[in-house]
Amino acid sequence: MDFPTELLEGRLIKRYKRFLADIELLNGDVITAHCPNTGSMKRCQQDNAKVWVSKSNNPKRKLAYTWELVEVDEQHLACINTGYPNKLVGEAIANGVVSELAGYSEQKAEVKYGEKSRIDWLLTGADGGKCYVEVKNVTLLEEDGLGYFPDAVTERGRKHLYELANMVEEGHRAVMFFCVSHTGIDSVTPATHIDPKYAQAFVEVMAKGVEVLAYQVSIDPQGMLVTHSVPVAMPEFP
Repeated sequence: MDFPTELLEGRLIKRYKRFLADIELLNGDVITAHCPNTGSMKRCQQDNAKVWVSKSNNPKRKLAYTWELVEVDEQHLACINTGYPNKLVGEAIANGVVSELAGYSEQKAEVKYGEKSRIDWLLTGADGGKCYVEVKNVTLLEEDGLGYFPDAVTERGRKHLYELANMVEEGHRAVMFFCVSHTGIDSVTPATHIDPKYAQAFVEVMAKGVEVLAYQVSIDPQGMLVTHSVPVAMPEFP
């Protein structure tokens, strides 16, 4: 997946009101960019971090710039735009990169299911068998290459886990897919220290047959690509 326009480099001044970020570009201009991330962005908004933004030519937009990437700990790149993981995973499935999800004849996005929810990807086989794929973006790195999800308490995320389990009970495949949009992460685990209820639900639904996959994304200012699977570790409870 290529970025829609050439990204501009800058330095983060501050993120505020969740959806806004003040950034100083390399030419010295200070701009306010849209921050397309509703999460806490823990460890992805460090003071004076190197960042990259895109610029839209749409005159109807209130903010022309969108914050896309951030450099974490002066060595790793992370994508903070949560609008991309679904597209990335969809491309990877269609291109046969995700071997565990190969062989389906139909692939649809944002299909209604469960209780007023939409599944990120619904795969259907020639025999009519269905596979429900829920995509989550992983950007929280805390130690030794281990990535955590979620980065804040998420009742919605827990609801999605149970809805996947319901699909298994109805006789379908269901997959929780962690899209690792951080180049420093090489394994993933539920964040028991942030949301123990989510971690407990994760264990429960896996026992009911929900599958879990995690795939790494290569990232640079030109584009991103899902490349290979990484291990998923079971959560450790205190």
